[in-house]
Amino acid sequence: MAAKLSERVIESVLVANRGEIAVRVIRACRESGVRSVAVYGDGDEQAMHVELADDAWRIPDGEGLPYLRSQALIEVAKQSGADAIHPGYGFLSENGDFAEAVEASGLIFIGPDASTIRAMGDKVAARRIATEAGVGPVPGSDGPVKTIDDARIGAERIGYPIAVKASGGGGGRGFRVARSDSELEGAFSGSKGEAERYFANPAVYLERYLEHPRHIEAQVFGDAHGTVIAMGERDCSIQRRHQKLVEEAPSPAVTPEVRARLLEASEALARRVRYVGAGTIEYLLDEDGSFFFLEMNTRIQVEHTVTEMVTGIDLVKEQLRVAQGLPLSFGSEVRETRGWAVECRINAEDPGRDFAPMPGMITAYREPAGFGVRLDSAISPGATINERYDSMIAKLVTWGRDRSEALARMDRCLRDYQIEGVPTTIPYHLAALREESFVRQGATTTFVADHPELIPPPFAGEARQGEPVLEAERMVIEVNGRRFDVAVHGTGTLQTSAASAKRKRPGRTSGSGQSAPKSTGDNLVSPIQGTVIRVAVEEGASVAAGDVICVVEAMKMENELSAHKAGVVSSLAVRVGGSVKVGDVVARITGE
Repeated sequence: MAAKLSERVIESVLVANRGEIAVRVIRACRESGVRSVAVYGDGDEQAMHVELADDAWRIPDGEGLPYLRSQALIEVAKQSGADAIHPGYGFLSENGDFAEAVEASGLIFIGPDASTIRAMGDKVAARRIATEAGVGPVPGSDGPVKTIDDARIGAERIGYPIAVKASGGGGGRGFRVARSDSELEGAFSGSKGEAERYFANPAVYLERYLEHPRHIEAQVFGDAHGTVIAMGERDCSIQRRHQKLVEEAPSPAVTPEVRARLLEASEALARRVRYVGAGTIEYLLDEDGSFFFLEMNTRIQVEHTVTEMVTGIDLVKEQLRVAQGLPLSFGSEVRETRGWAVECRINAEDPGRDFAPMPGMITAYREPAGFGVRLDSAISPGATINERYDSMIAKLVTWGRDRSEALARMDRCLRDYQIEGVPTTIPYHLAALREESFVRQGATTTFVADHPELIPPPFAGEARQGEPVLEAERMVIEVNGRRFDVAVHGTGTLQTSAASAKRKRPGRTSGSGQSAPKSTGDNLVSPIQGTVIRVAVEEGASVAAGDVICVVEAMKMENELSAHKAGVVSSLAVRVGGSVKVGDVVARITGE
């Protein structure tokens, strides 16, 4: 696969993304003396990345989201005088056709070349390449599985539980688990459908599902001169819906001996594909210290921040450097990491409702600060979490001389962080990071399911697009010389703020407000706001409690709405492509 050999000057970069990663790239450009160009669509006119960039251009929604319109992005890059395009992560960052089109237009794609993206982006092909490089994958199918009958034959050979995974994707999309033959058909169809929607590629493959592994990934970086360096590992095991909640570097589970083998294997794989740029190789680490290749992400990762904190290397600035044909600015000394870093992804989700995404307006916002604290965000008071995109509010990162110091600093920052108007994952983070086994030895990928006691109760309010959850006028009062922060609600009652909540049980919420909507009587109501992507039943169908009625996509997450009781679906109020809001009646289930 061809490497970029000649040096090319980058003076201006179009950032083909939004949110905190766009802000992150724009800031790196500014430090490097490079002009930045932002793009935006409907609803992002006042976004932080638009305000921070040196130039900004609108891309109408047209056919699909503006950040997915590859030809429009290239045209804007040319019109704005950009030399290069940085795709951030997500959207078009791992799209080989886009990378090829960018280079064909005379622009520089800041990332690996198209052939590398295609080779490693196809998960089945990547498994073969990893095997040839001496990095064994988890046992699985030899290629895409086309029919449910083929899936059953493969599952019988591999053994249950089976993971059904999208061939052309990642990030937890197109991932389903079947623990028995009875669950395989649902997992197979669900994975294919999600793969088609997110990656325009319905191909899926099978893989043995390891029960209690750790999710470990190695940060690799290559330049056009043949140098490839594995910079260390990250532990990303705390996940919900196969998407990460907490990351740390290094991993508390990786011994020096395992680390040496892991990084050597990662460099061997990256060299085999002549990798140029930033990339991440993901593994599953078993309890006995053996590790298996999972996939390679040919882009900068969300969690790149923890690697930066323990190596001192700005990975985005390094991307700019390598894209110009320059050699890496560092050597293998980066493996000797300094201290420990932890990242919490702060999302607009309600952990008490199975981490359901909850878009809405942020009515009050105050970020934590202090020594060893980093906050990557694109949020300010009054900002709206747009239901068309993912639910991330910020990435909160803390550094410490050792793991205990980094965790203590994170605990303090989570308690300092004020976000009002939407529910967040902060209550869960506070509880999870204090859990005894996590503090002692870290977590496996089943941590969330294994510790249901850490889930806080549902958020006491209803988030609605563009509206605050609770109408309150904040004030300060003194009682016998003691200061209290309070919120005044319409009923005239007083509620103490987060400052007083620190003394309450960690991970639990309190206060008045509208209670979470519940399905009672015959009415099945939606606990979330989103778009209906699948209706699993018809009117007149008999269902058991727990049967799926429909699937609602909210902020890039699929949520199954299931029958709250047994009976007959006497009416359906939803259709594919339609939208639902929190509290809307989805179906009426009558009789027994």
